[in-house]
Amino acid sequence: MTKRNRPWGYQDVNEAAEPNWQLHPDTQAIRGALARTGFGETSEALFLNSGFTYDSAEQAEASFKDETEHFLYSRFANPTVAQFENRLAILEGAEACFATASGMAAMFASVACLVKSGDRVVAYAAMFSSCYVVLTEILPKWGVNTVLVEENTPEAWAKALSEPTTAVFIESPSNPLMEITDIRMVSDLAHKVGATVIVDNVMASPVLQKPLELGADVVMYSTTKHIDGQGRVLGGAILGSQKYITESVIPFTRHTGPSMSAFNAWVMLKSLETMSMRVERMSNTATAIAEHFENHAAINRVAYPFLKSHVGYELAKQQMKGGGSTVAIDFKGDKAAVFRFMNALQVIDISNNLGDSKSLMTHPASTTHRRLSAEIQAEMGITPTTVRLSVGLEHPDDLIKDIETALKAI
Repeated sequence: MTKRNRPWGYQDVNEAAEPNWQLHPDTQAIRGALARTGFGETSEALFLNSGFTYDSAEQAEASFKDETEHFLYSRFANPTVAQFENRLAILEGAEACFATASGMAAMFASVACLVKSGDRVVAYAAMFSSCYVVLTEILPKWGVNTVLVEENTPEAWAKALSEPTTAVFIESPSNPLMEITDIRMVSDLAHKVGATVIVDNVMASPVLQKPLELGADVVMYSTTKHIDGQGRVLGGAILGSQKYITESVIPFTRHTGPSMSAFNAWVMLKSLETMSMRVERMSNTATAIAEHFENHAAINRVAYPFLKSHVGYELAKQQMKGGGSTVAIDFKGDKAAVFRFMNALQVIDISNNLGDSKSLMTHPASTTHRRLSAEIQAEMGITPTTVRLSVGLEHPDDLIKDIETALKAI
């Protein structure tokens, strides 16, 4: 537990004693960083307050000068949020964590806290549309030069990382086509030119991939996705070294204010308890669906990392414990045919979220990636006939039957 995130500042807190053996991650997801008040509650306490009081003006001054440990304001830190941060850090294998109001708040803060005018950022071109906008439109307004790697090859990465660079941003697997980047290879190249490597691990989740173990410096999440996993609350998280969180992230977030609410943190604390079971079930079902429809007559291509036909299959097997819960499907025909298919679904919902317990499908070109031009979409491999399926917890037989039935509409 990091010093910043200790549940100090209120009375009668009892931190659970750690066993004298290494707990399994599934156990840590329930008991990691557990702190109870003097009431001995079984569920984590929800501190739904904005501020904190001090015994004296002198204590307040000392607290703001970091001479004593005391919560100051929930925009800076909150006991419930701190428990969520500490537990997620344990699961990720990170020294520290900062929770944010959304995944995009985490993405933006993770990069923005590092850069200034004149700095250079390198990123792989396949990514979520809002990440693309941050890197190619917002940061350049600050005088930051963003270089996009168009081909995901060692040669292309070596060329891009042949000069001093401040940060590298990788989305692996990418959204929506589940492209895989060699995190170890990129990290090794990036570190030679002084870059901090940030990995968006949303599509894999902490269950299926550990970027820090693969050489990355920072991991970020939209905790809205698999971590909450039940379509309830928004959130994000940035994880890395204590130095990075304390010296880079916190000075930026403290004044810009993208902090997670205590209620959302409490919901996600409870969600962490079932995350492993949910993600593993969803990943297994996604694999079954991808294999079932890979050679369907109405489908051009199924993109899923654990299909042998996927260009990143071997690398995905090395980096990930499972293929994830997301399947991209490119249909034969045209956009109208794809819309007929989507409208014929009876179990799977049309929605632009992912990582939910309910299976959801979206048409990226007209929804999640609509902000990008047709040319950029095409460069990313997104076509008018591409859909993204987020596989939920329904029985796989029902999902396969739903897709088979809807395919008759094409």
